[in-house]
Amino acid sequence: MKEIGSGNLRRIVYHEGLELLNPVEAEQVYLTTFYTALDRERERTESRRGDEQIAGTRNAQALHQRDGRIRDLNARLSRLNSAEEGLCFGRLDDESGEVLHIGRIGLHDEDYEPLLVDWRAPVARPFYIATAVANHGIVRRRHIQTRLRQVVDVQDEQLDLDRTADGASQPGGGVVGEAVLLNALEARRTGTMESIVRTIQADQDRIIRSDLAGVLVVQGGPGTGKTAIALHRAAFLLYTHREQLEKRGILVVGPNPTFLKFIGQVLPSLGEDGVRLVTIAELYPGLTANRPEPAEVSEVKGRAVMAEAIETAVADRQWVPAGPLELTVDRTVLRLDPSLFEDARARARARRLTHNQARPFFLKDIIDALTGQYADIIGEDPLGGENLLDDYDLQELRAEVEAEPAVVALLDRLWPLLTPEDLLVDLYGDEDRLASAAPQLSPLDREHLLRYGDDWSQADVPLLDEAAELLGDDGRDRARERAERARAIAYAQGSLDVLSGSGSTDYDEDDEAEILSAKDILDAETLAARYEAGDDRTLAERAAVDRRWTYGHVIVDEAQELSPMAWRAIARRCPLRSMTLVGDVAQTGAAGGGTSWEQALAPTFGDRWRLAELTLNYRTPAEVMELAAHVLSEVDPTAEPPRSVRSTGVKPWHVEVPAAEQAAYAGKAAGAEVQHGQVGVITSRHRLEIVQEAIGGLADVTVLTVAGAKGLEFDSVLVVDPEGILVESPRGLRDLYVALTRCTQRLGVIGPLPDVLRDSDAWEIRS
Repeated sequence: MKEIGSGNLRRIVYHEGLELLNPVEAEQVYLTTFYTALDRERERTESRRGDEQIAGTRNAQALHQRDGRIRDLNARLSRLNSAEEGLCFGRLDDESGEVLHIGRIGLHDEDYEPLLVDWRAPVARPFYIATAVANHGIVRRRHIQTRLRQVVDVQDEQLDLDRTADGASQPGGGVVGEAVLLNALEARRTGTMESIVRTIQADQDRIIRSDLAGVLVVQGGPGTGKTAIALHRAAFLLYTHREQLEKRGILVVGPNPTFLKFIGQVLPSLGEDGVRLVTIAELYPGLTANRPEPAEVSEVKGRAVMAEAIETAVADRQWVPAGPLELTVDRTVLRLDPSLFEDARARARARRLTHNQARPFFLKDIIDALTGQYADIIGEDPLGGENLLDDYDLQELRAEVEAEPAVVALLDRLWPLLTPEDLLVDLYGDEDRLASAAPQLSPLDREHLLRYGDDWSQADVPLLDEAAELLGDDGRDRARERAERARAIAYAQGSLDVLSGSGSTDYDEDDEAEILSAKDILDAETLAARYEAGDDRTLAERAAVDRRWTYGHVIVDEAQELSPMAWRAIARRCPLRSMTLVGDVAQTGAAGGGTSWEQALAPTFGDRWRLAELTLNYRTPAEVMELAAHVLSEVDPTAEPPRSVRSTGVKPWHVEVPAAEQAAYAGKAAGAEVQHGQVGVITSRHRLEIVQEAIGGLADVTVLTVAGAKGLEFDSVLVVDPEGILVESPRGLRDLYVALTRCTQRLGVIGPLPDVLRDSDAWEIRS
């Protein structure tokens, strides 16, 4: 092997005739070397993991450390396995003749010299941003297409216009790797989002590599790659800030479960699994928030004023009676004035604790007062001397007071131990409680909140989270932990007893002192601790059950849809305010969502956020965006639609079908469209079931409402009942805009057209 060059950019020449090979053959030589290094690293990692797994240790701390090393090795192995497909996809040739190959991960040779550079490394950035005008010292960028371990195509871009290169293409249109990008865009969808690591564009790379700190808002119209940017940004941040983020992880919040399934493989394909993907409905542990709810109810629950309502509802549960109360303890009548409760409540609140944390202090004051009054009555000296009760008697009296059912009931009414679920069930189910907690709301708004039962909607989750912050731990989790610990110790004690009792008794009494038993070496508590099961859950699994888990970074997709209360819940999970929020305010469909970023973010973040904008549409063909632009101009006359980078030459088609026949027509049309790839059928809410029935179980066809289609893309889209979509929501124009822009190739519209779409020149009219 002959080497040319030095440093990080090394050119490896495997034989003298390599440069005489055609580009595909030459790159195959390199690729084979990279896979050899990948296999070697994978075998080395598997071997180390095997050694760790069979290593014995009796020390609990050493066992914990070993388990940590195994987890790290498993993560490393996962990253290596994820790089198997598309290991290397690019190459840079610089002015000095040195070569740098770009891939999904970084690889070294046996001497730990770099062979393949991770796409996230700073030295790899010119692959995404170099142009003929600013080439960053790069004279040629090569795009390498592989299938399994075989190079199948090579495409070059000449970036130094003073040089010539046979077969090198000139840069075009400001789009990096235009041919490779267009091939990727025109490829059939698979039903899941693909990584764009091979085709990241300069405007996208700028955002992906943006600083970790602060709140970054990415505003972009349909097809601008917002979601892909956010996910690749997560992978980039985990690479550049791994030590900071691997313990806390990254939270990705999406608009619906279908969307999360759609994007679910992107980060694993990039070798990253320290990420939790959720919807707002899944933020609150142990809760399934899937109850359907009218939009007007969700809108009320999402208002910022509901934070005040929850706070007042908690304060209202710290009750003070209007007049004196009388209690009977063992036939002794005790009288309590309201001032006693007011003073005790004031002292408890002054501690600045949560409701449940302050409760013991309030209860202590009340019980002290009851015990003192009780002692004064029954310990009174008939002769007028000092009280006849001593300290022991007072302790017994206190225990009696605490156990008295009437006292227990009173204390639970004065300052109850509450869960968030308790609080909201009581609040929603009582008109008087609602009126007291939320006087700012109109009677109609409060009527929207009034209901009975303990099933939950997505809009309830931020309110439950708010209540949890104010109520604090109710002590039940700690009680369960103590009980489990006690059971473990009892089991360990039983094991020690068995060991001690099963020893041989065939020894002289003189030798007894020299024989050690298990009990002489360790006690039950130590034994229980030694054999406690290690926590082998993933970061996402641990975070999912811990409401107070805080993340190193948060990504929110379709961020414009979140209500003010939802933003409070999100902010709580990232105190450092390191976030990437992606969305398009022109596509806001939720009644409580934001129609500007200032409106959406100011209540929670003030002006502490920065904006990045995307203007190129990589997904939606120009023919479709021409139609969608008419809708956008009605939504916001000042808004500029993103510019499509490609045209398919296929006009959107429309057919005028009566309402009763639309579902059947959609079924036939979907069957025909399947030949072009994945089909999305988007319809109004009231037509959803009948259209689903008409489609049946047709493969590669998904039927959804606009809300369910948020963030998704399909090769072909059929919009059924556009007028219904428009009129069923106060933000129907925005919903229609979303529906029209989900396709990558073809669009069909079934049903009468709203006025905003009556542009005959843009349509292919079908009969």
